Amino acid sequence: MTRPLREKPFVIGVVSDTHGALSDAAFEALSGSDAIVHAGDVGVGHILAALEAIAPVTLVRGSNSCVAEGQAPVVANVRLGGVRVMVAHVESDLTGASDPALVGARVAVFGHTHRPEIAECDGVLWVNPGSPSDPRQGSPKSVAIVTIAVDGSVTARIVPLS
Repeated sequence: MTRPLREKPFVIGVVSDTHGALSDAAFEALSGSDAIVHAGDVGVGHILAALEAIAPVTLVRGSNSCVAEGQAPVVANVRLGGVRVMVAHVESDLTGASDPALVGARVAVFGHTHRPEIAECDGVLWVNPGSPSDPRQGSPKSVAIVTIAVDGSVTARIVPLS
């Protein structure tokens, strides 16, 4: 008999492009997360501290970030809930020589466009949560939730914020 990897799903709250502002609706959507991934352009430090009060945070530097070079990498390669997750602010930083499929990633997270997007390509789930503070091109304010089920399957959904 195969035992489950864990007893309950592992939930990753995904956010990007906060630029120093995060609404109560965003905090509510991210609450209950087992981990949080911030795909850059965090803005002022209090956002990071507030997110860390919810769950441990993986952060990468953005293109317009207050995060110092030594505080966060351009690309993060982490294991969350038993799944390899690659994170960068700009999608192109996750392609080429550091392609997520080449390093065994199941999830690739990016931001920068301020537009939410979820797509699967070659077994990698690509997630852009959009922006909870400054959406663009008619997109809603949003975050994303990635869920790793007990059986190890991975799903993602965009959470529009009111």
